[in-house]
Amino acid sequence: MNVKVYGTLVVASLVLLVGQWLVAAVPILRKWTIPEPVAGGIVAALIVFGLHSFAHTDVAFDTSLQAPLMQAFFATIGLNANLANLKQGGPVLVRFLAVVVALLVLQNVLGIALAMAFGVDPLFGLLGGSVSLAGGHGTGAAWGAVFTEHHGLQSATEAAIACATFGLIMGGILGGPVAQHLMKRIGAQAGDAAPRASDAATPDPYAFEEPKAEQPTTPGAFINTLTLIAISLAVGEALSGLIAGTAFELPTFVCVLFVGVLLANGLSLVGRPVAEHAVALIGNVSLALFLAMALMTLRLWDLAALALPVFTILAAQTLLMVVYAIFVTFRVMGANYDAVVLSAGHCGFGLGATPTAIANMQAVTARFGHSHLAFLVVPMVAAFFIDIANAITIKLFLMLPVFH
Repeated sequence: MNVKVYGTLVVASLVLLVGQWLVAAVPILRKWTIPEPVAGGIVAALIVFGLHSFAHTDVAFDTSLQAPLMQAFFATIGLNANLANLKQGGPVLVRFLAVVVALLVLQNVLGIALAMAFGVDPLFGLLGGSVSLAGGHGTGAAWGAVFTEHHGLQSATEAAIACATFGLIMGGILGGPVAQHLMKRIGAQAGDAAPRASDAATPDPYAFEEPKAEQPTTPGAFINTLTLIAISLAVGEALSGLIAGTAFELPTFVCVLFVGVLLANGLSLVGRPVAEHAVALIGNVSLALFLAMALMTLRLWDLAALALPVFTILAAQTLLMVVYAIFVTFRVMGANYDAVVLSAGHCGFGLGATPTAIANMQAVTARFGHSHLAFLVVPMVAAFFIDIANAITIKLFLMLPVFH
């Protein structure tokens, strides 16, 4: 069954509506602050899995809009990044980056150790480590091809995609429960004023942390913002093509984000700041639709095909992420409300992807209050620095004697 592009958009929209209804109707989803796109997307993925398994019917969605939506989201992250604010949050950003890089190392150590304990190629440990988890589908597929071509590892790409799928699901599920547990540690409940550590700053009603807030805009501001996003996509794609195959190669979405940062701060210098409300509106819509499409098109049967050693590695990585977020990320980042939101975000991109991290944090801040610091730090670390750090980490691990 082939669903064309408009049909795919309709299904994605319905997935979001179902997610809204589920979170409103099911108390446990609200208690554990599960993001609405994740709730609806998993239901859709289960329906597709049921059709595949019991009706022997495969549903093929046209995902041609998925990449532009993801890149548009990252463009809005860049357009929302104020370098002056980033400078203020510099020490926190550096500390959070150190926490994130340490997890990359632990993921690979754990993956390789378990792979060797099961007697399988240690490259599967890397695939079940930072390659596919922190790296996501794109990085996983890229390194999977390298492992097949240069190391002779068969089915590496398929295994990487399956691992990334597992991570995307668990990253979206775990952020809320981890945040709920940590909120008990700081002795705060929904609606309390105490946990709103970042509210001391000037409140920004158009921040990404308020996806359901009324965000008034004008046709002119909306069109101007669309123009900036289109420029970010076009220039970012061209830049990505220029550096492809070099030591500076980066994913396209990182280049798009970088161009967005330059545009926003350049316009601010000449007294023409971007329309924050329009940026947030388009960014949140792009994020929601991208996550809905990403989750509803998951091939859950690929997870069933994972061999026991790889599945065990992924289960262990899930436990590592939870323990690390609670006992390391939360404590190192200050053991306060901002640290709670940072920990929820870390679960999202430590196992899944940056959009999952943002959705996790939005679900937490919608319930407990603002965390401007988290929304300042996480997008830059998760969408920019982690790709560079992960590439370096993977290459260093490949130099170990066990791979030669």
